[in-house]
Amino acid sequence: MTLRWRIVALVAAATCAAAAAVGVLVHHASRDRELSQARDGARTTLDRAAVIYARTGGVQGSGAVLDAPGLPGDLRRLVEEGHQGTEFTTGPGGPAMWAARPADDQVLSVRVDMSTAMRDIGALDTNIILAGLMTTAVVLPLGVLTAERMSRRLRLAAATARRIAAGDLDARISPATRPHDEIAEIAGAVDSMAAALQERLLDEQRFTADVAHELRTPLMGLVTSAELLPPGEAAGYVRDRVRVLSTLVEELLEISRLDAGAEEADLSPCPLGPVLEEAIAGTGLSARLRTGAVEVGGQRDREDTGQRDAPAEDTGQQDVTDGPKVWTDPRRLTRIVANLVVNAHRHGREPVEVTVAADGRTVTVRDHGTGFPDDLLERGPQRFRTGVRERGRGHGLGLTIAVGQAKVIGATLEFGNAPDGGAVATLRLPERPERPESPEPGPIHG
Repeated sequence: MTLRWRIVALVAAATCAAAAAVGVLVHHASRDRELSQARDGARTTLDRAAVIYARTGGVQGSGAVLDAPGLPGDLRRLVEEGHQGTEFTTGPGGPAMWAARPADDQVLSVRVDMSTAMRDIGALDTNIILAGLMTTAVVLPLGVLTAERMSRRLRLAAATARRIAAGDLDARISPATRPHDEIAEIAGAVDSMAAALQERLLDEQRFTADVAHELRTPLMGLVTSAELLPPGEAAGYVRDRVRVLSTLVEELLEISRLDAGAEEADLSPCPLGPVLEEAIAGTGLSARLRTGAVEVGGQRDREDTGQRDAPAEDTGQQDVTDGPKVWTDPRRLTRIVANLVVNAHRHGREPVEVTVAADGRTVTVRDHGTGFPDDLLERGPQRFRTGVRERGRGHGLGLTIAVGQAKVIGATLEFGNAPDGGAVATLRLPERPERPESPEPGPIHG
């Protein structure tokens, strides 16, 4: 049960309980008053009848009766013991108040009919119940409205917190004036936290960009100096370390541009196969490229194993360059796939497989190593974190850049592990937009 309905149920229960309590109190107060008035009246009549009996020896016209047949047994025994008293009964004759006292060897009694009084009390009870229902009918919608407003504000706070957790640090809960209550305090605290996180993240991004930019100039000089070293084992080691440092600086600059939102995709229609081949070739690493069965131009594309050393004869079969086309930025797609292939080799084990699904827009890169660590699957790639030792060594920036570039081209990049072992990265490219930025180039006629 949601908080809104809990509040509504609580308001309804409290209203009904209050109406019931008031009804019970009013009922008992009215009943006690009627009984008290009837008792006093019966005693007054009994005393007057006793005076008349003492003077005349009879009770005619006094309203009393001697040895009344309907006198309650308990009251009769009390009188026989020499006492006087009263008793309320609800017998066949209806509700009545009895008063009795000894009169020589007889019982002098008075009966006051209370049918009308009891009917009035019953009518009062009915009115109290109706008033309680009407009160509940009036109060309950107000409670529903109040609960809905509170629930809406809490849902807004939860949705904003989720947006902040997803990386939208510009999200705020209370841009407008809110009532000063506990929910407003929560909203203010979350907004303050988001503002502090945003400022800290911007400071870190600026620091990363400044450091990478400041290192770039001296690094270029270091690269030039390393190339001038005489050949040798030490010179080769220095050049290798300089290349690693240069790659790190370039990756930091790329991440700073992605964080700043300065990257824009240059979308165009392009065949997916050649882009993947170029990405794999650019890594200098081995990877098996598979293109699934995709309907292209009425023919079925064949599986491509990546072995293309010998030129294929013109057999009428469709080449991979005429395979499925996607609307994307080929340079950024190449960067994404290359990073995934390098990550698979660096942190996994061969064979590495690059597969295009039958829809022509889904690309998976899989290795046969130990798989992605649980922390990466749960939280996504974290810069400068490579997970467990079994996944190898690195700076932890490749997957971060791949995720950032995927967002730029409107794609989604998901990470998982295969049931039989191995890490699986799935890249889902967007469908072709309804109105592309630039039309696909057609044939040129002279």
